[in-house]
Amino acid sequence: MIKEIPIRFFNTETRKKEIFKTLVPNEVKIYTCGPTVYDFAHIGNFRTYVFEDILRRTLKYFGYTVQQVMNITDIDDKTIRGSMASNQTIFEHTQPYKNAFFIDLKTLGIEQAEYYPQATDYIPQMIDFIKKLLDRGVAYRSSDKSIYFSISKMPNYGRLSHLKLSELKVGAGDARVAFDEYEKDHAADFVLWKFYDEEKDGQVYWESPFGRGRPGWHLECSTMATEILGETLDIHVGAVDNIFPHHENEIAQSEAMSGKTFVHTWLHSEHLLVNHKKMSKSLGNFYTLRDLQKQGYHGSEIRYMLMQTHYRTQMNFTFDGLNGARTSLHRLIDFMHRMQEHAGEGETTSDCRQNLRKAEHHFNQALADDLNISLALASLFDLTREINIAYDRGVLTPADANAVVELFKMFNLVLNIFDFKTDEGPSTELIILMKKRKQARKEKNFKEADRLRDEIYANGYEIEDTPNGSRLKKM
Repeated sequence: MIKEIPIRFFNTETRKKEIFKTLVPNEVKIYTCGPTVYDFAHIGNFRTYVFEDILRRTLKYFGYTVQQVMNITDIDDKTIRGSMASNQTIFEHTQPYKNAFFIDLKTLGIEQAEYYPQATDYIPQMIDFIKKLLDRGVAYRSSDKSIYFSISKMPNYGRLSHLKLSELKVGAGDARVAFDEYEKDHAADFVLWKFYDEEKDGQVYWESPFGRGRPGWHLECSTMATEILGETLDIHVGAVDNIFPHHENEIAQSEAMSGKTFVHTWLHSEHLLVNHKKMSKSLGNFYTLRDLQKQGYHGSEIRYMLMQTHYRTQMNFTFDGLNGARTSLHRLIDFMHRMQEHAGEGETTSDCRQNLRKAEHHFNQALADDLNISLALASLFDLTREINIAYDRGVLTPADANAVVELFKMFNLVLNIFDFKTDEGPSTELIILMKKRKQARKEKNFKEADRLRDEIYANGYEIEDTPNGSRLKKM
């Protein structure tokens, strides 16, 4: 563990940066809101998932053991509507989207969480949760036969979103909502168990002591989180649109159940916009990961684009921005290949050691300051500039280059944007072609030099001329 640097996170609940402390020394319990598998996840979703991956990897980088839960919401209003529209069971409808989600995680280099609980696997536990809330007098059966949570029984309701219940609009009638989401300025008792409605629910229901029905979305997360991680979590993460009502409702029902603090640190990522507009299929600016891949962008390029803006800052997606991210990433990758080719044994120089220490210090400090990824990446580019100057001057030793590679491997534990698999390198035949081209240029036989260059290109390499001589670089 990097003990000399305290980590600070901006806690949504307190609205300030706090030194991060865990319930158990060096162990972190994290709950991250996962996908609702009614469709393919879009790049706005993945902006949050990449941020959560940077968080997870940073904690491990600083020496913590991480237990992460990411839920899979496979039962809610949207999945039910989708299954009915496709004339499939809820399981048949959601399975392809579950499979696609895990493929997308791999494409983006997102490390697997320890647990991916599916809501439909925890129905008995959710029923028990509701029973206990009824026993505690904070839940009730309504005239529509559904079970609701009474937010009036929780005087601190609204503390996460910093909304006062008395100032929020209350829905018409009996101020209850039986659906899974409601408006930002609307507060109401929320459904814990939604009584079965054949017209709206089709064949999707479970038997319970409260009658046929299914759990509410808010209850699902509280149940899975506390069943796997316990009554109090170190960190709960999600997008800003989860703050109210979803996370607010999680707090209410979880703390009513346990009488304990549900979460110590809340982290929320801001929205991703597309050309400064909210992403929408109707506007034609809705992109899934697959949409970008079809246009030729690789997972590492998309990951770099999604990670480069601080998680609490709105991100504006444009294709110009994505191309800029691609250029920046490949600048770092080309630099790393250059270092790998030059790396060898021997003594490192004092100048190189000083540059590496400075880069590592700045990288660590940036991550410890609420995951300031922009500054962390800047430290890589600053180091790249200094090392390239030394290389071009011919004063960078093979040992220096090797030390640079090792430091980038350490940075990559968090960033996961580099592939350090060593290329077998150009064949002997290509090296001979490069030497022949050099001789042809020396003899001013430029036609032959161009032909040799094109033959080298056709084999997947390009020639880079440096002060230290020419080299073949993988294209």
